Amino acid sequence: MTSSMPPKCQKLRPGGTYAGKQGFSYFEGIARETTGAQGICMHLLRIPPGGRAKAHLHESHETAIYVMEGSAAMYWGEKLEHHMETVAGDLVYIPAGVPHLPVNTGEVEAVAVIARTDPHEQESVRLLPELEDLVPA
Repeated sequence: MTSSMPPKCQKLRPGGTYAGKQGFSYFEGIARETTGAQGICMHLLRIPPGGRAKAHLHESHETAIYVMEGSAAMYWGEKLEHHMETVAGDLVYIPAGVPHLPVNTGEVEAVAVIARTDPHEQESVRLLPELEDLVPA
């Protein structure tokens, strides 16, 4: 823990949102900025039907996702050549450095809990605009 935030258990309720580089709004959650976390962050994401992220990767951290509601597709790989469909109840793992682009292909809002091994969450996000046109709109 940092000297400005002594070690203590904390409870948060997602309230405010912030705009992620990836093109989605995330509900504030557990991060260095909110709790003093040193090695993890966890946020809630709601994706409207047809919502789509920007192609990106997380240079130095892994991501774990739990799909709570709805469905979504994820394109991943060096040229986003792989495709994965997810539905409520699925767990998804994304290794550090893997390009990916999620899309809500369903007719209802998709809701997911996202955890990453970087307490700042947005610091190692690298956008990949050169891959945007590889996934149909």
